[in-house]
Amino acid sequence: MNRRTKIIASIGPTSTSDAVLKDMIEAGMDVARINLSHGTVDDGLEVFHRIRSVSESLNKNVGIMADLPGPKVRIGKLTESVELEPNAEILLSPDDGPSTGERFTVDYSGLLTDVRVGDRLAIGDGSIIIQVSDHAGDALKARVLYGGTVQGSPGLHIPSDRLKLSTPTPHDLKLLDAFVEAGVDMVAISFVRSAHDIRRVGTEPAPRGPLIVAKIETRAAVDNLDGIIAASGAVMVARGDLGAECSIEELPHLQKDIIARCIALGRPAITATQMLESMITAPSPTRAEASDVANAVFDGTSAVMLSAETAIGRDPARVVSTMATIAERADENFDYAGWAHQIKRDRLSEPQSVDAAVTDVMTMATWRAASEMGVKAILCISRSGFTVRAIARFRPEAKIIGFSPELRTVRQLSMSWGATPVKIDRISDNEVAVGDAMRMARDEGHIRSGDIVAVLGGSTATIGATDTLRMARCP
Repeated sequence: MNRRTKIIASIGPTSTSDAVLKDMIEAGMDVARINLSHGTVDDGLEVFHRIRSVSESLNKNVGIMADLPGPKVRIGKLTESVELEPNAEILLSPDDGPSTGERFTVDYSGLLTDVRVGDRLAIGDGSIIIQVSDHAGDALKARVLYGGTVQGSPGLHIPSDRLKLSTPTPHDLKLLDAFVEAGVDMVAISFVRSAHDIRRVGTEPAPRGPLIVAKIETRAAVDNLDGIIAASGAVMVARGDLGAECSIEELPHLQKDIIARCIALGRPAITATQMLESMITAPSPTRAEASDVANAVFDGTSAVMLSAETAIGRDPARVVSTMATIAERADENFDYAGWAHQIKRDRLSEPQSVDAAVTDVMTMATWRAASEMGVKAILCISRSGFTVRAIARFRPEAKIIGFSPELRTVRQLSMSWGATPVKIDRISDNEVAVGDAMRMARDEGHIRSGDIVAVLGGSTATIGATDTLRMARCP
């Protein structure tokens, strides 16, 4: 069985060259993430065009996701790394200037009024924790509870219910305009709290616009999850900031619940943060990290994401290859039948629109037919990718081949579980489309002559619903 769980890799200083990007794509990168928290918009666009150029030269379908910074609070840049020892005292002051070892500047003007004595704040990935102990004039005094090395300009996590900042920010919207114009496939929105934040993005629905990925990293987002999922094209479990907002023992359960609810509604779910963190410097992951990746697959995640491992790591391609190997092995042991029955139970018991009900019934019928008849592949003909994502919810063991005339849809499907996207010239009437899809799938080696396949799509009479299923033998 080929790998079904997709891999998103962050591009950074050690992975922007053509040679490294080529190696990462060949190692299994399905989606490249550009983190716009660092560098200028021109820097980001240069990386975007380089990824496009390299992937096209390899004739590989690689999606590109722009990750907007959102209302991220950061510590002013340190000229050299600082070691924070437990019980040490530091000052936090609202300022845009550089930081020192004793006084950390923070680029949030409301720091002194919104942060209270007793608050615990996390630095960077959350491994360094400080607690505000007092006000000190134009600064806050804080004591280091859990120390570590601070370098560069790391984030400072302030409880989201205190921040008087909106998502997306004006800066986010400027970045968004530039990347939409460039043709980006997906856009991740940081620090989402409600469906209203997603609606404020204002782009055209996919595939005319990018697929909107809501990052779940605040307590408010967890509380408003169903609305956020419904308003989004995909969801990311951003475990770094979410782990700072919630208790550590709650995080694994939130991960499972978010993924299950997301997939049930036909949206791809991404699991992110510290998946193979040790491989920033080490040639292989820890046993716990390997188990974490496999368990994310068993949770039903559509894609697993690499962050610093490929952005600043020693060997980005090796990290991608390692992730691919672990995910592929986990895919082999995934509980396909159990997952489908869970989706059937959870999704079909909810009240739905007519189009959603039609899609649910048809995709469940397709999954059942594919399972009982030993279908080799499910061929989905879709302009928007909706049909592909709808059948992928059931995690069929048969291959999923997604045909679309929209290039952006093809690239967006690079993030959908189990989907092999194929570009076609147009969607013909049903009889012609079925024959064309089978011949193309056969010629590209996805199926063989004589294989039984299921062909799934939507008729023009019911836009927004998947309502047509045909079983056929490949010529």
